[in-house]
Amino acid sequence: MSEPAIRFERLAVLGLGLLGGSIAGAVRERGLARVVVGSGRRESPLREAQARGLIDEVALDPAKAVAGADLVILATPVGSMAAVLRSAVPGLAPGAIVTDVGSVKSVLAETLPGLLPSGVTYVGSHPMAGSHEKGPAHARTDLLEGAICVVTPGPDDSPAVVARIEGFWRRLGARVVRRDPATHDLEVAWISHVPHALAFAFARALGDAPPEAGEVAGTGFRDFTRIARSDPELWAEILVANRKAIEGPIARVGRRLTELARAIDGADVEELDRWIAEARAALGAHEERRISPDPEAKIRRPGHA
Repeated sequence: MSEPAIRFERLAVLGLGLLGGSIAGAVRERGLARVVVGSGRRESPLREAQARGLIDEVALDPAKAVAGADLVILATPVGSMAAVLRSAVPGLAPGAIVTDVGSVKSVLAETLPGLLPSGVTYVGSHPMAGSHEKGPAHARTDLLEGAICVVTPGPDDSPAVVARIEGFWRRLGARVVRRDPATHDLEVAWISHVPHALAFAFARALGDAPPEAGEVAGTGFRDFTRIARSDPELWAEILVANRKAIEGPIARVGRRLTELARAIDGADVEELDRWIAEARAALGAHEERRISPDPEAKIRRPGHA
């Protein structure tokens, strides 16, 4: 199948943090839009992004930012997306496509399409890329290179529009997979949200550790705790927004921790050896599934692995 037309006339990024700034800069670097405009709550980061060449124009008012835009990317925290989109609606014109970078899709799929005027389409997206750093000062135009981007089209979305969004993310270097919103939320709960929650819990427990313990910390400690440095406000919103999907995985991990604690308390080396070997095998099985996705594959829905 030939790639659909990707280049846009005017692309608006609403929310110019690390991810939004990286996307905007990558779009300009690859010539995927004639004009890239950035919008946000504060002017100074937007001017900084403009000075760095990440965007062409600055617009504090979302409605002005999206005026004439044929692609709009919501790159604010999930909890702010509906309000920002409502502010942008007066500037949206028929034919525009709205997508987002939110890491929780069900709540957005239920809310955002109903806010749009006639002739404007929403297709959900979630590029699995980022950092514990914040703001456009840390934006990188190669941030999406090799990253997975999950696209969550609705059942009534135009195949041509969905193909255009998928092609857009591929042109930024991402590998595209499709999921329905509920399946997306459960899968990212396991591979992203729960790992962050565990890292936060461990970091919080360090308040009970000996004060001098940090002096002997090595690479294992740094590797495990890196994501615990993530933005608190952002991750508080993510965890609450995906709480239904997170509940089950957290309970299962809790049971496994209890198993491990009992095995350690029993001083059973053979049982611990078996337990850890099974953990490694489970991890390896998931790593083997990390292959190049088929963009034409059917959308995975709950109950269909």
